[in-house]
Amino acid sequence: MYGKNEKKKMLSGRLYHCREDKELEKDVKKCRMLVRRFNSTTEEEKDERRRILRELLGECGERCTFEPPIHFDYGCNTYIGENFYANFDCVILDVGRVKIGDNARFGPKVSLFTAGHPIDPDVRAEGMGYGYPITVGNNVWIGGNTVINPGVTIGDNTVIGSGSVVTKDIPSNVVAAGNPCRVIREITQKDREYWVAQRNEYYANDD
Repeated sequence: MYGKNEKKKMLSGRLYHCREDKELEKDVKKCRMLVRRFNSTTEEEKDERRRILRELLGECGERCTFEPPIHFDYGCNTYIGENFYANFDCVILDVGRVKIGDNARFGPKVSLFTAGHPIDPDVRAEGMGYGYPITVGNNVWIGGNTVINPGVTIGDNTVIGSGSVVTKDIPSNVVAAGNPCRVIREITQKDREYWVAQRNEYYANDD
């Protein structure tokens, strides 16, 4: 026996039944269809990719780019800002809300998992789950093969090293990495000076 309003429970972070809910089943079916279509496009079909993303996602800004293949649970629970880029094999299990800010960059095989299941095996076997939201701030760069777990917030301007497993919130303006992911150091004015100099040298020697 399954209760009512399973979608509402899911989006509010409460336990919900993952099975045999008609509304959730309909959302999943639509998501799978759109993801399949997106993953079947070619590099020449940029307009079609943009059209599919606008239909798939809850919101996406201008210049929202995913390199196929992509994988979503629902798609409609993911909200992405301006000038986003995700490299190959991005996985977003958006049982809970996923919010990604402007100018975010994902390396290949970055995975955002809002979905969780009960530790107790009997409750888990009933098909119950929950979803906690994930928030990625503005100007965040996430290295390849990183996993972000349910309920995590990553602050603005932060860099997450490749292969990290992010289990807790990471503040703004830091470099963090590891399993579990930890802050390594702050991003400083010296970082900016170094990279601005590198950029200026690039343009000065553009021959």
